[in-house]
Amino acid sequence: MKTIDEINEKIKQGKALVVTAEEIIDLVKEKGVKKATQEVDVVTTGTFGPMCSSGAYFNIGHSKPRIKLGGGRTYLNDVLAYPGLAAVDLFLGANALPDDDPRNRVHPGEFNYGGGNVIEELVAGKDIRLTATAYGTDCYPRKKLETWINIKDLNEVVLFNIRNAYQNYNVAVNLSDKTIYTYMGVLKPHLGNANYCSAGQLSPLQNDPHYKTIGIGTKIFLGGGVGYVAWQGTQHNPNVLRSENGVPKRGAGTLAVIGDLKQMSPKWLVGTSMFGYGCTITVGVGVPIPILSEEILRYTAVTDDDIWAPIVDYSDAYPNQKPDILGEVSYAQLKSGSIAVQGKKVPTGSLSSYLRAVEIANILKEWILSGQFLLTEPVALLPGVESGVTFKPLKERPLET
Repeated sequence: MKTIDEINEKIKQGKALVVTAEEIIDLVKEKGVKKATQEVDVVTTGTFGPMCSSGAYFNIGHSKPRIKLGGGRTYLNDVLAYPGLAAVDLFLGANALPDDDPRNRVHPGEFNYGGGNVIEELVAGKDIRLTATAYGTDCYPRKKLETWINIKDLNEVVLFNIRNAYQNYNVAVNLSDKTIYTYMGVLKPHLGNANYCSAGQLSPLQNDPHYKTIGIGTKIFLGGGVGYVAWQGTQHNPNVLRSENGVPKRGAGTLAVIGDLKQMSPKWLVGTSMFGYGCTITVGVGVPIPILSEEILRYTAVTDDDIWAPIVDYSDAYPNQKPDILGEVSYAQLKSGSIAVQGKKVPTGSLSSYLRAVEIANILKEWILSGQFLLTEPVALLPGVESGVTFKPLKERPLET
């Protein structure tokens, strides 16, 4: 057994052995689990893909005379922001759109610009046009504001994503006779293609399937800078079908993450348009896994052959919350370029970038090896199957009456 304090001391002394989640696979094959556990201190992971439930909050500072944005309407580059927090605090969601966006009135909509694009431009240091209206008070008399803001002038700018780094996810297909437009991309009719969105063996929560090391306060790579796990993400549900190796075969854990946007880079926060669906943002996340035991090391040696995902019809089963799946497929099969569904060879495509995930894992590795990134001890681990907390799948608690 090792401790995070012991690993941090080795990092400070320049003696830590750090490898990526891709490199650990061959190392375990060569040396075995026991020997690899003795030698390796940290395994780095990475993922880079579209992640809705992302956004940023910031304080713009006070105008003269003062204005109370809360209760009015505020726009950033014509994209609607949420001002209901306080006088000059705002939240901008990645899915937010300008009022004049035609959306899907002409189907499929293009969704060329939204909240994710504003966040990308903000972190790139571009000037952002702010327009706001307010109702006016004795202490905040101003009723209209038009100005330009820049990240370097803002008091605080914080990326706060309430659901990132999904632990496994659906493979999306289309059984209908028409093309459909989804958050999993454009799906051709009659099983014309299959889309997935995960880094597989590099994905953070696939390398710690039971959340033995990841929890509140875990320091991570976020958007090109340093961030932290703030909580379990929304829709976090560890109580799903799992393989014998503990890896979930369905969507399971998620992370809520937070970090200083001023440290981040537009390379790792990219405004993204989903044709016919809406706007989002593509986020880079990397999590270091401290090798505290043979059990944890064994988890990090997971391969794409070991990770299975459900194939779901997005023309009927998904929108209507039907539990039906068309089968299961490994990420190795997905990455081969085609899978078999109902006896048909179906080409596959990934919405996430494996190459960029490898780059994130290597950047995090270099940060640790250089001594500029130490590990943190989480104040509480993410709730898992062993936590005693019961999580019900969304289909068991419909909102309709």
